[in-house]
Amino acid sequence: MLLEGGLDWKPMGFSPSDMEFQKTKEAAGREIATAFGVPPMLMGIPGDATYSNYQEANRAFYRLTVLPLVARVTAGISHWLSVFTGEVVELRPDLDQIPALAVERDQQWARVGAADFLTPAEKRVLLGLPRLAEQE
Repeated sequence: MLLEGGLDWKPMGFSPSDMEFQKTKEAAGREIATAFGVPPMLMGIPGDATYSNYQEANRAFYRLTVLPLVARVTAGISHWLSVFTGEVVELRPDLDQIPALAVERDQQWARVGAADFLTPAEKRVLLGLPRLAEQE
């Protein structure tokens, strides 16, 4: 092909070696994500839509990776603070502040709210709420 007037040729696609390099990068990213417990779908790797949707992958990431790590860290800090202060100190994450778990929280509130056989005090305990002053 002849190009005149200062025009140059720009390839519009990937060569086979470039395509293989891209596949290798995706495979490496997938393996690294798996090693750290991150669903590859959250990293945007094409072809990794093994969850029914992004919300499910995000929820699984929090439940299976983030929260266990947070539990280990807070347990270590709680132990250190307990030794330091001489009193029992318990640190826990506030799961109500995690947007990815909002669906689970809504379902739990609906189930507990619909349970007619539970007293209001029992419902509060199941939902992790403090006792009311008149219940003590």
